[in-house]
Amino acid sequence: MLVIRKLCVVLAVLGLVLLAVAWLTQSSDLLKAAALGTAITGAIGFGVLPALKGYQYTAWIIAAVVAGMAYPQSFLHIGTFDLRNKWLILIVVQFVMFGMGIQMSLRDFSELATSGKGVIVGLCSHFTIMPLTGFALTKIFHFDPEIAAGIILLGSCSSGLASNVMVYIARANLVLSVAVTAMTTLAAPFLTPFLMRMLAGTLIHIRFLDMMMEIIKIVIVPIGAALIHDFLKTATPRGKRNLYAVASLSLIWLGTLPLGLWFWFSKQVSGAGLQSLEVLSFFAGAILVGLLYHIITLSFKNLDRYMPYISMFGIVYFTTVTTAAGRDNLMQVGFLLFFVSVVHNSAGYFFGYWLSRLLGLDKASARTMAFEVGLQNGGMASGLAGTMGKLGTVGLAAAVFSPWMNISGSILANYWRRREVGQRQGTDISETVKEQKT
Repeated sequence: MLVIRKLCVVLAVLGLVLLAVAWLTQSSDLLKAAALGTAITGAIGFGVLPALKGYQYTAWIIAAVVAGMAYPQSFLHIGTFDLRNKWLILIVVQFVMFGMGIQMSLRDFSELATSGKGVIVGLCSHFTIMPLTGFALTKIFHFDPEIAAGIILLGSCSSGLASNVMVYIARANLVLSVAVTAMTTLAAPFLTPFLMRMLAGTLIHIRFLDMMMEIIKIVIVPIGAALIHDFLKTATPRGKRNLYAVASLSLIWLGTLPLGLWFWFSKQVSGAGLQSLEVLSFFAGAILVGLLYHIITLSFKNLDRYMPYISMFGIVYFTTVTTAAGRDNLMQVGFLLFFVSVVHNSAGYFFGYWLSRLLGLDKASARTMAFEVGLQNGGMASGLAGTMGKLGTVGLAAAVFSPWMNISGSILANYWRRREVGQRQGTDISETVKEQKT
């Protein structure tokens, strides 16, 4: 594999030469091919260089953007099948969230009670600073309504597991990070639609209940399936029996729906009631998926380690299709949208850190808040845009913001890792730990 990566580095350098030639000769076909080839070989070759290894996933995101921009029609349809299909988007984003959920555990949620003040500060900061900053930026730069709504949507989403990774690298307060991520995830079905209704209601039509149900299906259901697997790892015999009983009822419920039960409900129950039954069905499916996945892991012990790669693939898919669908819009506002992503992300880091310090959190916890506020769940934003059928407009912000969030987060995390709290003040490690505990 190392030989292949080294070869890709050489090919990437040759690709840069071809890019220069294509630019000078104004050959658009050569420019597209050279750009895509350079991006792909560069993404593979990044693993050779230790200093750049941590940015390999970001390199793949950039390659996805290049592919969508260079050959948009190739990533919108396969034959007559639309790659923006609502159900395909839903399935892919659920796989993304399931892969992320595998890295969580039920113990993470137990930290909510012990993290106290930090969790409250994190929750309030996350759902005020970023949506309001996004709203302000849309007023300053006057984007088209649906693109502006996408910026607000991204700011209104929960934090993702990327923030936990960055906090871990930075050696900040990981326990607090995981607790805040869990809390914002649980709050998202209620707060995200509310914020969108308040801040973006004049830009696009927001159905509060519909969006809440979609967030439950996109985020809560797949993470719930992953937590079923985590529960079974340490469950008592009685706990397992109870879960198997619930799984049996879930299987019966799902089995009867296509046999006429759903048709009967559609005649007897209101629209809101049908939505609730639909979500209930998704939760029933989550129980079965979690149980089936756990059974599979008994034979394939290392499966959990590979699930994050499925999440990464799903996000690359979203980025490619979103870029392809919104290529014309990106050609017009791409640079401005990138500039706004830098401002939005930087505001999250800045206000997340200093507001936490102002409210009395220690430096390690304030660094954690910077990541929890500054990094949003781009997969959730893309999934919601896809279910709206507006991947090429509302979804553009997620496609542009996500690569920059990974880059900036990695840079800041590595910077803080080299400047640990105790080292900066000349104190020893024991004093640092003592500060974090207080």
